[in-house]
Amino acid sequence: MRFFSVTRSVSRFAESHPSSNRQAQTEEKLQPERTESSQHSHHGFEYVDLQFDLPRLAQYPGIALHSSPLSWSMKRKILVLATPFMAALLAAYSAGAYGMAAPALQAQWHISSVVVNVGITLFVLGFAFAPIILALISELYGRYWVFLGAGVVSLLGTLGCAFTDSLPGMLVSRFITGCGASVFATLTGGVVGDLFRREDRNTPMALYSLAIIMGTGVGPLVSGAVAGHMKWRWVFYLQAILIGLTTIGLGLTFQETRANVLLERNCRALNVHLAQSEHHDPQTQPTASNSIECQYKRQESCRVRFRVPALEQSSLAAIIWRSFKFPLRLLFTESIVFWFSAWVSFAWAILYMQFASISLVYRSIYSFDSTQVGGVYAAVVVGSILGAAMSIAQDYTCRRYWPAASTRPQSRLYLACVATLLLPAGLFMFGFTSRASTHWIVPTTAIGMFIAGIFVIYLAVFNYLVDAYGAYASSALAAQTMFERLGYQGAGCLLGGVGLVLCLVPWMLCLYGDAIRRRSVLVQKMDVG
Repeated sequence: MRFFSVTRSVSRFAESHPSSNRQAQTEEKLQPERTESSQHSHHGFEYVDLQFDLPRLAQYPGIALHSSPLSWSMKRKILVLATPFMAALLAAYSAGAYGMAAPALQAQWHISSVVVNVGITLFVLGFAFAPIILALISELYGRYWVFLGAGVVSLLGTLGCAFTDSLPGMLVSRFITGCGASVFATLTGGVVGDLFRREDRNTPMALYSLAIIMGTGVGPLVSGAVAGHMKWRWVFYLQAILIGLTTIGLGLTFQETRANVLLERNCRALNVHLAQSEHHDPQTQPTASNSIECQYKRQESCRVRFRVPALEQSSLAAIIWRSFKFPLRLLFTESIVFWFSAWVSFAWAILYMQFASISLVYRSIYSFDSTQVGGVYAAVVVGSILGAAMSIAQDYTCRRYWPAASTRPQSRLYLACVATLLLPAGLFMFGFTSRASTHWIVPTTAIGMFIAGIFVIYLAVFNYLVDAYGAYASSALAAQTMFERLGYQGAGCLLGGVGLVLCLVPWMLCLYGDAIRRRSVLVQKMDVG
């Protein structure tokens, strides 16, 4: 038996105009035995909003209704998330792998290191703009086809990188790859939200964040070895093979998780059944005890039709406008959003700056080759795992020993208040120890430290990440010039100083977050609603 929550909405218009009744409808909790003459249906149809929840809806033979993704078994959730997590890792892999091919591209096309790093910038620009539209498409039409299409786009862009013979072709292909990869780096978090309630979400979100951050290290680690022993094109051939296999896996194992899309499918199945049953012989109709018609229609003259709740039925133009307007409004009117955005922008910029700075430092100071430079990125993998372990342990400890505190928004920041210090500490350490007289393992350890700090920040403010993406686009391009002009010690100290100042953000929000939210007009409206 499947369960749904059904809310009555009496149509003021004909069935041929279902979208026109959104502004003029009366909603109340369904009571099958009640009838009110003031509420009626034209053309004999009465529309019922269908949701996953509580009241029992009769199960009819031959009707396969989708259950809420929140109620799926853990085994099914793991199967659904496996390929998106792998795709998210490959998205970050693609971002970092390019840097290992950069020296060969410079030599072949006779370009400067700054010019070749435009490929990193354009990749991040694809990350910045594509999710704005693609997230809306997934909201309206579901995750499945968006994910599958993104895999194909990412594959085509990577193949373009592998086969191009010119810099413009490489740059265009990198932008296309970034657009495709951005879906997995952003919308996979939405899939986690589809599948898990807030109290169960931290661990899968930590694992998702681990895939993202660790991928930025795995990419250079693997590609450094490839570039050191094979032609640069194999850096992209290998990516294309992995992306192709993952896209096939998505097509075979990923299932739709978007609730409104599943509800729409349920509505279609139920409405087809009702339309067919209305033409059957009355003796073949379901009995009054379990008939959908008998349970949910208000008048004998009415025929029931189900639909997705009105809140899920916004037009594409309205959703696009809201998606542009609302984040900007939050950014400039909500102090919490502004400071979170500044905090995570800086952390994510550091993550992308490493693609240029690490290669530059280790090649020029320690005379590392491509394979050795790639090996340095193992510190990124270790730092990511450390950050994930700390985040999971913090959530478990807080829920076990301070269950009341774990329900407050500030509980997401307790670890960040302490672990965020790893970011400036690692940057200062990297800046001061990047010299020939210091063993290479010391600045490498510093890399692991600030990556662990970045991970904690990323996980703590993940919901604000898309708002801040625009700030990262120029970071990779600016990184090399800054390190050359300021010197390795000067650049490291500058970044460490900025990171130290931004460490105050989680402390301020932990101490004064309640007061700040009370002054928020938006939060007040949400509380009233």
